[in-house]
Amino acid sequence: MNLRVLFFRRIAFVSLFFYFSILSSGMQDYSLPEAQKVLKAIEKIESGKSAGEKGPLREIVITESELNSYIAYRIETEKEQVMKELRLKLFKKNKIEGKVLIDLKGQKIPKLLRPQMTLYFGAKIEVKDGNIRFDFKDLFLEEQRIQPTVVDLIIYIGSKIDKTEPWGLKDWFVLPYGMKDIKVQRRKAIFYY
Repeated sequence: MNLRVLFFRRIAFVSLFFYFSILSSGMQDYSLPEAQKVLKAIEKIESGKSAGEKGPLREIVITESELNSYIAYRIETEKEQVMKELRLKLFKKNKIEGKVLIDLKGQKIPKLLRPQMTLYFGAKIEVKDGNIRFDFKDLFLEEQRIQPTVVDLIIYIGSKIDKTEPWGLKDWFVLPYGMKDIKVQRRKAIFYY
């Protein structure tokens, strides 16, 4: 399965976001034990509550560092073609910031795009009726503020490279199986299942 699809299914509860990367050294440093902790949390959530089970929601807390290690691990192990690095910062009230390196070297791209680009973003995570989306407040390509349509174009190009269905910044995505809600606080994400 494609990293972006898995990212929205799984990182949605490990807070997400997602879509890109930052290619500075070509590979992001990460902690394998932290990445494995997130993988175990995903397994726990997916095998957690059955559909008919009643009772209070359970929660799993994932730190910002653990989340970033998990993302880096996935990018490396799945040999992502477009996204080379993604770093997230988590803030209270479901706010996140991120830095992504996009690598489109060797691809036919519009002249307004460079082969390597760093995207910076600020967004608020919204969860409603079993779905999640990111309400983007700030988008920068390098130092230039940009409109969401530019990022949608980059996503479209990436989907053609990966031969996947394109999506857009305003799209809603279904939470991963078992996930009921996500809350982001300063340097941590809480996943309810």
